[in-house]
Amino acid sequence: MSQQKNVHPTAELHIDSDRCRAELWDTIDGQRTFIGFIGYTEETIGGEPVWRLMHTIVNERFGRQGYARALVTLLLEKLASEGKQFTSECTYIDHYLSRYPEYRRNQALLA
Repeated sequence: MSQQKNVHPTAELHIDSDRCRAELWDTIDGQRTFIGFIGYTEETIGGEPVWRLMHTIVNERFGRQGYARALVTLLLEKLASEGKQFTSECTYIDHYLSRYPEYRRNQALLA
């Protein structure tokens, strides 16, 4: 049986385009709380727009609770729903893609 990708159903993804990061927020003890982010740049590769995912950072307080997995899942599902491609420089995302290869369908192939 495969592990649930997002164990935080109240977690929300917010794209902060000014800071070039995809943020994860959740309600904890009744407060909207910042959990972590994925830094990115938007580039054009082979004439196509591509999100280069650079690093995944989760607040130490929320480590080992499935939040990084929730963040990556929500971001990759958003990019797929918008028809956007991505590439990764992040070891966490690369490991995630080995566990959930279905998300590779929107991964840009670099020459």
